[in-house]
Amino acid sequence: MRHRRGLAALLGPPLLWLVVAYLGALAVIFATAFWTTDPFTNLVVRTFTLENFRELFTPTYLGIIGRTLLIAVLVTVLCVVIAVPFAFFMARVAPRRLRGLLLAGVLVPLWASYLVKAYAWRTMLAPEGVLDSTFGATPGFGLGAVVLTLTYLWLPYMVLPVYAAFERLPESHLEASADLGGRPATTFRRVVVPALLPAVAAGSVFTFSLSLGDYIAVQIVGGKLQVLGTAVLQNITLDLPFAAALGTASVVIMVLYLLAVRRTGALDNL
Repeated sequence: MRHRRGLAALLGPPLLWLVVAYLGALAVIFATAFWTTDPFTNLVVRTFTLENFRELFTPTYLGIIGRTLLIAVLVTVLCVVIAVPFAFFMARVAPRRLRGLLLAGVLVPLWASYLVKAYAWRTMLAPEGVLDSTFGATPGFGLGAVVLTLTYLWLPYMVLPVYAAFERLPESHLEASADLGGRPATTFRRVVVPALLPAVAAGSVFTFSLSLGDYIAVQIVGGKLQVLGTAVLQNITLDLPFAAALGTASVVIMVLYLLAVRRTGALDNL
């Protein structure tokens, strides 16, 4: 009994905070999405309506939702493509004395200010910027710039779980595959990939969700690009219920993604 009381005293405050501050805020957003706005005063009217959700299915907002999903998917795919070989080098090729330095190199960018990194990419992507002067071309501001910037920002969240997966992969499994006549490509496909999939999926939870909800980097390097985050920001003052409906759409997308990722066992790697 004393043990249970101590556990309740320890977990009670954070659980209360989670229910009241986090889940409570989500419940308020969800409820607000079913209200409407007075067209003359812009005040919220607590009258039940589905009009906000009907507007989400208009071509304009379906395009914004699709573009946001495209950015999140592209960022996640690029992070995987970069993180897997880099994490493999860190865990399996680099000498042990260098692994700590490489790991620190992955973590150090996380300590820098988000805005500093985003504006640094704006400087590099600008006409006559670093990319233009070095390679003679730049993607400019828009979809490509947003994907590049977000990939840089969220890449460490993919590298770390993949690196941990390579560290946990027993050397004996690789040796057994080679002893049984497995070629390197076969070993990678049948031994390494199954071991990496949960880690990749775990990293994708961060890269996908952070890209899905980002709007600051989009405003800095996206030009006139519209995504869910910027649409919420534009409507939050003039039409709060519709902004809540847009926010609800983001939550629904993320819940569906988490349900899909759960099947891979990735949540055990978070």
